[in-house]
Amino acid sequence: MRFDRDVRGEWIVDPNELAAKLGISPRLLKDEMHLGLVRTRVEAGHSRNEGRSRVTVQCRETAWRGVFDAEGRLINECRLLTDQSPDEVIR
Repeated sequence: MRFDRDVRGEWIVDPNELAAKLGISPRLLKDEMHLGLVRTRVEAGHSRNEGRSRVTVQCRETAWRGVFDAEGRLINECRLLTDQSPDEVIR
């Protein structure tokens, strides 16, 4: 999986790949987005994580987190429990 940036510097991703990471169908992802039920948080890395970004995507039923390097390549990922705070990671 890869995240790229558009001309404004906003992150973009293939919705089919994102749906697969969330374990849902692309159609459900699209419907959830249309209803405003998909939350995305992008956090820039600091100190030794400079240049990396942590992306958390949460739907009503599932959540996923990925860490991307400066070129947008996925370097680490995990699924989150639906009743778990996005700040907690399954180990």
